[in-house]
Amino acid sequence: MPSEPLVLGFDTSAAHCAAALLLGDRVLAMRAEPMARGQAERLMPLLEEVLAEAGHVWGDLARIGVGVGPGNFTGIRIGVSAARGLALALDIPAIGVSGFEIIAEAEGPDAIPAIPAPQGQAYTWRDGAPVFCTAEDLAKDLPGAAALPEPQEMARHIARVATRTEAAPAPVPLYVKPADAAPPRDAPPEIVDDLG
Repeated sequence: MPSEPLVLGFDTSAAHCAAALLLGDRVLAMRAEPMARGQAERLMPLLEEVLAEAGHVWGDLARIGVGVGPGNFTGIRIGVSAARGLALALDIPAIGVSGFEIIAEAEGPDAIPAIPAPQGQAYTWRDGAPVFCTAEDLAKDLPGAAALPEPQEMARHIARVATRTEAAPAPVPLYVKPADAAPPRDAPPEIVDDLG
């Protein structure tokens, strides 16, 4: 195993599948593929391709970094589940990295984050906590807010943050607001008592 930590960072929190392999601060391989669906089927082969491109195998990894959101509910769960499974199988730490941490790594600690949310809205950071804001709030109160980098760069920043972060409990999804769940459209079945 190399003297510097070999760290695999990946993200599936939006319409992409992205990964980066770093040895210390040096990027060995990076890939990103746009996709609205199919991250669950594509993630593991993509990670294997990134490792192979750099001439490494799973057992060489010192740790894993994964994007934990906010973002697409299903995509976040895919990435976090994969990271937790790999960490358990390889007996290495998995570090969850939020979109807010990615922006701070890319733009600096004073950057005001604006992470896309449904219906043209955004997630931002206020008073030490993530919050949901409308596009109007963002334009009025947070001009010049920083957006997430391109997916490939997101994976690189995730790996860099994971390289420096002390081992923590297993990563968990970062949900700023609960998942939208529509009530059932069908009326419940009618129970008929036909004993009489």
